[in-house]
Amino acid sequence: MKWVTTANVHFDRVASPWLIKRFIDPQAEFVFVARNQVDKRPADAIPIAIPGTKLGPHDENGTTFTKLLKEYKLTGDPALVHMAEVIDKGVKFVLEKYRPPVTDRDGQIGVGFLAFSDGMVLHKSNDQERLDASYIAYDALYALFKANKGLALVARDDGAPAVDGGHA
Repeated sequence: MKWVTTANVHFDRVASPWLIKRFIDPQAEFVFVARNQVDKRPADAIPIAIPGTKLGPHDENGTTFTKLLKEYKLTGDPALVHMAEVIDKGVKFVLEKYRPPVTDRDGQIGVGFLAFSDGMVLHKSNDQERLDASYIAYDALYALFKANKGLALVARDDGAPAVDGGHA
């Protein structure tokens, strides 16, 4: 299937295509349109993060990532739900000036992924390249949350000495 979003993908509009490729439509193709030309988007493409659509951009109903989780009934996977919380906190950092305290691990990870997204905008020249290069980071976050069964991060306890003497 074809999916369409606005150009200059960043954070939620990177996480959402990752979710689509990994859990909804492995053969997904993405099309990018300028924000002022969303009315000219391909009719055969499913819109994501486009205002006025079912899977629109982040709003009072959540991020696009969260909307996709609900729409495609993926809320039974605790790791994906945990990722949605991270993405939500990153979006709140930008839009609502939320500043996560040191005790808010999800918020801290969200801010880190925002920095990664900002860097990817500078590092890759087009949207498809940004998506392709970013998927590995979302794969890693999913693997981490899956290993921890969607819960908070759990430190390794394999008896190996910590490289830095045990300090964070």
